[in-house]
Amino acid sequence: MFFNTFVPMKISHRVIKEALLIRRVEETFLQLFSLGKLNGTVHTSVGQEFSAIAFAGQIKKSDFIFSNHRCHGHYLSFTGDTYGLMAELMGKKTGASGGVGSSQHLCYNNFYSNGIQGGISPVAAGLALANKLQKNNNIGVLFIGDGTLGEGVLYETMNIISKWEIPLLIVCENNYYAQSTPQSVSLAGSILARAGAFGIETKSSNTWDVEELMQSAEESINYVRENGKPLFHLVDTYRLYAHSKGDDDRDKEEIEHYKEKDFLCRFAKEDPFTYNKYLEATNEKISYILSEIDTDKELTLDEYYQPVNETPDFSWEEIVPENKRQVELINEFFHKKMAADPKTLFIGEDVLSPYGGAFKVAKNLSAHFPDHVFSTPISEAAIVGISNGLALAGFKPYTEIMFGDFITLAMDQIINHASKFHHMYNGKVNCPVVIRTPMGGGRGYGPTHSQTLDKFVVGIDNVTTIALNTFINPIQIYEAIHTEKNPVIVIENKLDYGKKIGGASVINYVIQKNADKYPVVRASPVSSAPTITIVTYGNMADMVIRDINRIFMETDEIAEVIVLSKIHPVDYTAVISSVEATGKLMVVEEGSKVNGIGSEIIASVMERIHRPIRVMRVGAIPVPIPSVKSLEKIVLPSIEVIIEKILNLASVRRFIV
Repeated sequence: MFFNTFVPMKISHRVIKEALLIRRVEETFLQLFSLGKLNGTVHTSVGQEFSAIAFAGQIKKSDFIFSNHRCHGHYLSFTGDTYGLMAELMGKKTGASGGVGSSQHLCYNNFYSNGIQGGISPVAAGLALANKLQKNNNIGVLFIGDGTLGEGVLYETMNIISKWEIPLLIVCENNYYAQSTPQSVSLAGSILARAGAFGIETKSSNTWDVEELMQSAEESINYVRENGKPLFHLVDTYRLYAHSKGDDDRDKEEIEHYKEKDFLCRFAKEDPFTYNKYLEATNEKISYILSEIDTDKELTLDEYYQPVNETPDFSWEEIVPENKRQVELINEFFHKKMAADPKTLFIGEDVLSPYGGAFKVAKNLSAHFPDHVFSTPISEAAIVGISNGLALAGFKPYTEIMFGDFITLAMDQIINHASKFHHMYNGKVNCPVVIRTPMGGGRGYGPTHSQTLDKFVVGIDNVTTIALNTFINPIQIYEAIHTEKNPVIVIENKLDYGKKIGGASVINYVIQKNADKYPVVRASPVSSAPTITIVTYGNMADMVIRDINRIFMETDEIAEVIVLSKIHPVDYTAVISSVEATGKLMVVEEGSKVNGIGSEIIASVMERIHRPIRVMRVGAIPVPIPSVKSLEKIVLPSIEVIIEKILNLASVRRFIV
């Protein structure tokens, strides 16, 4: 009999039925795509089904899976949610992600996927670290493909999960191709040796020896759970269909060779009666689901996106001076918050005591809260990715990027992960990660340690950007940030760290803040009506307000200065009120003004204003910040440049409406 020869009794027929279901669902997707019933693309796992079943089908439902663009088999095996998967790809609100994510972006009952290769690895590590911190004995499974081995963030992640002993099982499904590129062209050395180089335990299996695969996968799962350490399991496999819906340039003889090895293809030949019986039942199930999905609705915009309409509080109040430096107050916030909230974490490079970080924000934190402070390798992408995973798991991670210049190394994690999770998964999750970083020049650190890159981190959808200043106590700002459910980027100016908060006073001016969540500061003349509005933030605010009388003496313009704490999204109430009165607007930013924040503020004000206005931008000269002091002073904005620009603005006859 067939089952005594080809299919060992240890391979459950439940497993065979499940593999057949996965295959038929995938083939149905290709048919639906050809009929125009799917949007976007679809990456099928035909030929790789038993890898999904071996790992996703044998872990606990309290564990989690983070998968990639070829994730349907993993999803079905872990969740059993055939309806949700099919509805998702057909764009229905009953889908796993409400039809928003489609093939590559699924979220349901501890299952997550994202189409960004490599970037999912630190996020999965963060989720697994959350399990370790909670001591719940749950593990995580991360599915990657052999193509992912070209991504550097994967190696950053493997280094950290090994060093920190994070319970994450990495399953590398090696189908020998990265899209259309054969492995012989793109991969050097041994796959297992790469993981082994980090001291990670390794195993290997294939999808053609199903009995061994099932047993070996179970052993790997148990190893990670029992030892609390990572393991890298390589699964040799082969996708029998194209990378994505079509365009398959592989050798046809090669494909036929692997079809002959494929378990389900062999099953169909050796026992066609049983195979066809299972196939008929599977097809009936799929047909029934499709008939039900046909009547489902699609999301409306109101269901998908609900804009936040906060009413700002513009009752103005006195600024109380603090006899402490900004950096001391930030440090004080973290000491108090970690004592009060066990979910608060501090993550960054060189942050352990006694060093406490490059600018001492983390001074003594690890001495008092050793389980809440994580000192990392130089791995900005992995640091932010791990923080994303921790945030998804309900922690509040504060991630320090040592210099703002280095935030560029983590932009994938900010743009393609942190900012998207909430909407991509149709509101099922929040990612309240906080990324802090010092920016700005004036210390002679040169081109790669002095940039103000705020214009690159404003405007990211679903990410709030805050710029600290020397007028508002940073504890107040961070208390507000702690309540946010979505990602926040905080820019802290290096020169402001050493300044005391709220101590500035200017003759003939009153300096106040409003009662908003992220206060706006206003410096207004006491006895005269202002004739120009200057909008600024960060370190530039301190410079402008301290020299506000000099501006009057040299230009005859009476300035009203508006200092923003939240630079994205901006509430323009105070700005509009001032510009309506003055008719002139200058925006001062430390970064290059080309396509900068000033451009956005001016454009937004012009859309809202009800009178002609004159406008001007002031920013750094668009060259790398030089280290030599004389040149650095020229390149960065200065009060002399502001005065010169105001004089030019006053001579401009042309108004902009």
